[in-house]
Amino acid sequence: MRFLSTRGRDEHRGFSEALWRGLAADGGLYVPEVWPRFSVTDFDGAETLPQVAERLLAPFVEGDALAPKLGEIAHEAFDFPAPLRQVRGTADNEILTVLELSSGPTAAFKDFGARFLAACFQRIRKPDAATVNILVATSGDTGGAVAAAFHGRPGMAVTILFPKGLVSPTQQHQLTCWGDNVRAFAVQGTFDDCQRMVKEAFGDVGLQHAQQLSSANSINLGRLLPQAVYYAATSLAWYRQRGRPLSFIIPSGNLGNAVACLWARQMGLPIGRVVLAHNANRTVPDFLSQGEWLPRSSIATIASAMDVGNPSNMERMRDLFPDHGGLRNAVSAISVDDSAIRTRIREDRARFGEIWCPHTAVAAEVWTTMPAELKGAEAWCVVSTASPAKFPEIVEPLIGMRVPIPETLARLFDRPSVFEEIDASLETLKGKLK
Repeated sequence: MRFLSTRGRDEHRGFSEALWRGLAADGGLYVPEVWPRFSVTDFDGAETLPQVAERLLAPFVEGDALAPKLGEIAHEAFDFPAPLRQVRGTADNEILTVLELSSGPTAAFKDFGARFLAACFQRIRKPDAATVNILVATSGDTGGAVAAAFHGRPGMAVTILFPKGLVSPTQQHQLTCWGDNVRAFAVQGTFDDCQRMVKEAFGDVGLQHAQQLSSANSINLGRLLPQAVYYAATSLAWYRQRGRPLSFIIPSGNLGNAVACLWARQMGLPIGRVVLAHNANRTVPDFLSQGEWLPRSSIATIASAMDVGNPSNMERMRDLFPDHGGLRNAVSAISVDDSAIRTRIREDRARFGEIWCPHTAVAAEVWTTMPAELKGAEAWCVVSTASPAKFPEIVEPLIGMRVPIPETLARLFDRPSVFEEIDASLETLKGKLK
């Protein structure tokens, strides 16, 4: 299997090289040269996440040095569950399930991809090679997951850029409490500024010569492909039990999680509709409805990890569906404001006993406002992307109770927070990387 750039398409890289480079030389994102196709029976006997990962990802690593190591990588990365459960109190003719992706070390869905990428990098890097610096821009959860996955690994350094004042206090602590081989910088700007700085760093020839750089954002193929695994495993389990596809409502920001679901469906997994649930940042919903791609500055919301005005993975989505009409048939997108998010957190606690994080609440609100005929026509799954314990200052006043803190998060609060504030310029970042 070889991988091409979404822009020039003239690069042909193997799996390991595409992961190590992170971003293609022309600034594009790596996509598979061809798409493998699976049937449900191809996964007979594969019940666990590591087992599904081995079969789903085998075609992508075929012929690569990592191919013989895929099994051990999968078992290292997918060592916690992604349970699917039905929401209590929903009507029999309106099936609503929740895919819980917050069982990992940092209580967010980013743990799956970050751990897979770290396991791959550890095996790609030669013991006597120079230290690789992993650059990551984060709007909240990515940085913590990457820090946890790479912390303490020899020959690996992590540089985290996060927008000052635009992540929750719990998220900020999770980004800045590691030390050792992990450094965190609070950027005077938005997530889009952080993401721009990372892309500019990869485009700077002098910096590339001076540093061994790679990326751990969802622009990296090694972050995104493993996310397709939990969609594959979940849809397979549902189909085996019910004999029908499962449709997903996905909280969406930089679109990595959404593209992973679309890639799984592209490979033949039994996935029905895919609905992107956005906060007040309307770039994607407006593009789908109007047909003109107009990136804009991000807007701060209480679902801060989704505050993205120029999502990178739209390149991959448009590569998969180059025709606008085809894209509109493949996916839909709905925007939800902060008031509706707060209402959904409050009402679903009272109605269903559910405690949503603000991002999951965006998806729950999209389901709630769907027409009854659409609810009844599909089996729907709300993708729960993070623990509500990461947002106590938002959630607790709305539900009138304390949110239980997972043990993994509680341990992080014992570590001191250390970070440095910088302006949103490549030159400043380059000075810090020396």
